[in-house]
Amino acid sequence: MGRSRTGKVRGRGTDSTVAARYLDWQREAFDDGWAPDEATPPPATTVTIEHPRTIISRNESPDIPFEASINPYRGCEHGCVYCLSGDTPILMLDGTTRPLSDLRTGDQIYGTVRKGWYRRYAPARVLGHWSVIKPAYRITLEDGTKLVAGPDHRFLTERGWKFVLGTQQGRTRRPHLTAGNKMMGTGAFAAAMPKGPAYRLGYLCGVVRGDALLASFHYERRGRSHGDQHQFRLALCDAEALRRAEEYLHDCGIATYSFVFQAERARRRAMHGIRNHAQEGVDRVRRLIAWPADPSAEWYAGFLAGIFDAEGSFSQTVLRITNTDKEIIDWIVRGLKFFGFRPVIESPRKDVNKPVQSLRLLGGLPEQLRLFHLTDPAIARKRNIIGQAVKSPARLDIVRIEPISRAQRMYDIQTDTEDFIANGVVSHNCYARPTHAYMDLSPGIDFETKLFAKPDAAMLLKKELAQPGYRCTPIALGANTDPYQPIEREWKITRGIIEVLRAHDHPLTVVTKSWRVERDIDLLADMARRKLAQVFVSITSLDHDLARRLEPRAAAPRRRVECVRALSRAGIPVGVLFAPVIPFLNDAALEDVLAAAAEAGAGWAGYVIVRLPLEIKDLFEQWLEQHEPLKWRRVMNAIRELRGGRDNDPRFFSRQRGQGPFAEIVRSRFELACRRHGLNRGRLDLRTDLFHPPAPEKKQLELFR
Repeated sequence: MGRSRTGKVRGRGTDSTVAARYLDWQREAFDDGWAPDEATPPPATTVTIEHPRTIISRNESPDIPFEASINPYRGCEHGCVYCLSGDTPILMLDGTTRPLSDLRTGDQIYGTVRKGWYRRYAPARVLGHWSVIKPAYRITLEDGTKLVAGPDHRFLTERGWKFVLGTQQGRTRRPHLTAGNKMMGTGAFAAAMPKGPAYRLGYLCGVVRGDALLASFHYERRGRSHGDQHQFRLALCDAEALRRAEEYLHDCGIATYSFVFQAERARRRAMHGIRNHAQEGVDRVRRLIAWPADPSAEWYAGFLAGIFDAEGSFSQTVLRITNTDKEIIDWIVRGLKFFGFRPVIESPRKDVNKPVQSLRLLGGLPEQLRLFHLTDPAIARKRNIIGQAVKSPARLDIVRIEPISRAQRMYDIQTDTEDFIANGVVSHNCYARPTHAYMDLSPGIDFETKLFAKPDAAMLLKKELAQPGYRCTPIALGANTDPYQPIEREWKITRGIIEVLRAHDHPLTVVTKSWRVERDIDLLADMARRKLAQVFVSITSLDHDLARRLEPRAAAPRRRVECVRALSRAGIPVGVLFAPVIPFLNDAALEDVLAAAAEAGAGWAGYVIVRLPLEIKDLFEQWLEQHEPLKWRRVMNAIRELRGGRDNDPRFFSRQRGQGPFAEIVRSRFELACRRHGLNRGRLDLRTDLFHPPAPEKKQLELFR
């Protein structure tokens, strides 16, 4: 394919190879509503066949109106490797752990990045979260760590990334784990001690003895028997520890009052405090923090958490707790040894009146994290391991790998570092990039020309529908990639999926910007009569020239309106999506698009504000500079206002609609236009009660001699 004078590939949205792609729809040169002299030459497209293990993707984002989806092409989501058991603890960015099944999109966790000779721990953000039922294997490490993972999951070893299973030769040849390989990471995470009454008393003992004023003063006062003063005051820079202490005191019946102990100044943080000056309250605090005669494990855990919040530090890979009171130091040593830690007391300086004693924890990062997870101090900043090298003395050699007798639900996440820390070992996630561009292909021009197809989709779908634990919910077809791309004409993967769903009365929603959905009207109309199907057609503008620049290979706007009309006449519930809404570019067309869609028979409508996650921002700005050079600054400034000053806002309920005056104007215009044209007057609830699963496949019995 040739290039224009500007260097741009003709008929493409972009020729850039930056790691992104703004819009992922395609346009053909025939039957798409364009005049013959405007026809774009067919793209030089290559198709790679994929054979995924599963075809239904589960969504857990609360602002997306579907739970399950299928993408027949590009293989982004369902080519992924679902990896770990849901109870696998994941290292969060605040130093705590959370089960993999409980993670959500947007959570902040730890991943790794390579810097110099080492991989180092770095912040990571969860970009996606999915699950599937599949065979599982148990991996046991020398230190007792147990991991349950799928056969295709990868872990970081001393010899690089390795799959759980593989062979030395043949089609399944790939680097895989063997007994004796050493995993890389921090070592197994410890379970947190319950925060019962004993833990709370221990925490108060540690934080109050470590950093509070607790005293009574006797004064003579004329006219009164005495002028005694009683003071309890706890002042800290970190609000987490102060809130925890306040909560625990309140649970013990001690009221405290908040105050500003020290205002923020140059090079000095603000410090807030809590206090109680009543004799009864001060005396009760004294009783609460008394040394116990027979401390329990729970009390020791709380005490170590409290004293660390008050007097502990963690920097330069060294964890220390300091104090001038030998009795407190002795109790810290006693508590650490109770849990098997190895503390050492560093010699204090002898040239001061009241020397500070420092207690240092031996064992490196594995022991430091064990202390954090076991005792759970409140202050997150003191548990920061960012920048530390991924190396440790933990005994992470593989002892054995064994299959689990039954398949089970497995979970995986997508992160922006492409990995995460699972029960103390570095684990690879399934997705290479937020745009799901596999094989190190550019989500720029490669995204448009190198497609992936799943010819086994219908067969896989039938198997998944037949699973005993399958729960019927409407499936969104094409939630990530248009299911009616040009290659669908030959491959007919989308039609095969619809045929399976129709055969088993399974509800379906189709999202497309292609007129090719008309080919399947016979199937969709039959399903619609039983309230099993609906279709949404995406239309971004009715402006001919803008559409040519914005979506150079998608069907013309009027052709899409005619598609809405054809679907409606066939009795198929149809809606229109005005997406994406781009400020000062296509937002003015909102009312015209809704009016045209309603006139053509649409009954429902929706809209989505333009999103620029991660690398997509750069590609979109390139497109603006080339096609709208006089508007690009204004457009980008408006987008940032919609996103709270950023290029993108990933938060739920905000990412689809934006915030600020422009977002409110769009919302009001949309609602007014819907009322004017009779759109969204009622909900179309697809039926799930008609679903009947496929009959189990009969397996041929083996004959033995």
